[in-house]
Amino acid sequence: MSNGKTKTNEQIAMTVSMNSIAVNLLLSVFKLAAGFLAGSSAMVSDGIHSASDVFSTFIVIIGVRISGKDSDEDHPYGHDRFECVASIILAILLGLTGVGIGMSGIEKLIGGNYGELAVPGMMALAAAVISIVVKEMMYWYTRNAAKKINSGALMADAWHHRSDALSSIGSFIGIFGARMGFPVLDPLASVVICIFIIKAAVDIFRDAISKMTDRSCDDETISKMNECILRVNGVLGVDLLKTRTFGSKIYVDIEISADGDMKLREAHAIAEDVHHTIEKEFPLVKHCMVHVNPA
Repeated sequence: MSNGKTKTNEQIAMTVSMNSIAVNLLLSVFKLAAGFLAGSSAMVSDGIHSASDVFSTFIVIIGVRISGKDSDEDHPYGHDRFECVASIILAILLGLTGVGIGMSGIEKLIGGNYGELAVPGMMALAAAVISIVVKEMMYWYTRNAAKKINSGALMADAWHHRSDALSSIGSFIGIFGARMGFPVLDPLASVVICIFIIKAAVDIFRDAISKMTDRSCDDETISKMNECILRVNGVLGVDLLKTRTFGSKIYVDIEISADGDMKLREAHAIAEDVHHTIEKEFPLVKHCMVHVNPA
């Protein structure tokens, strides 16, 4: 059952990733053309940013592919943590993107050369609006898929879409400001947008690191697991319940107490019931180990 589920999750991630690549390629060509034709350096930079997102999506594809591989002799617990590695790489790229946008804005503010730029045409302004709408739609599309399959790498890629949308907002403000006689709005917007992008990168990085260091599940999940175990017929108590995240999956170790006078087969049947109940009620659980103690 778990193998079929993994394949389904991988197919969802692959479909979303291929759509992301197609959208980014089309959008980057459109923004580059609009930038050159309308004389907007901000839109040209925005087009290059969209093109760079294709590289980040390939990292997602590689990470999801490797993490979906079956267990082998060298990796008996599977390859789930490779998705965390992909998330960390994407978080770093996202952070560098934010820093680049912020540094560019600060340099323009300090140098005061933002007023020397040529006034861009309306085509650049229209391209910025289209980019904002498309990239925000791609953010929610990718984010929903990431939540559905609990993929940190896909969530990081969603934030790359959001960073591109924020970058386009900066381009729109800069282009609009230049046309209205306030070119200083462009670098100011870049600095503000930089803060949001870096904050998202830090959150993605922290989440990936915590999943690689055997962080336990949240209190609500553990409480629900405890309730499920106690509902199993023959369980008299829960002596131990430990959880740890392994990439996007969960590993569970349980010790239950049962009647000490029952036969081994009966105790084993109770342990199996607990095992199947946990894996059925909590789809993210990849492995559940159950030990029976005499009450």
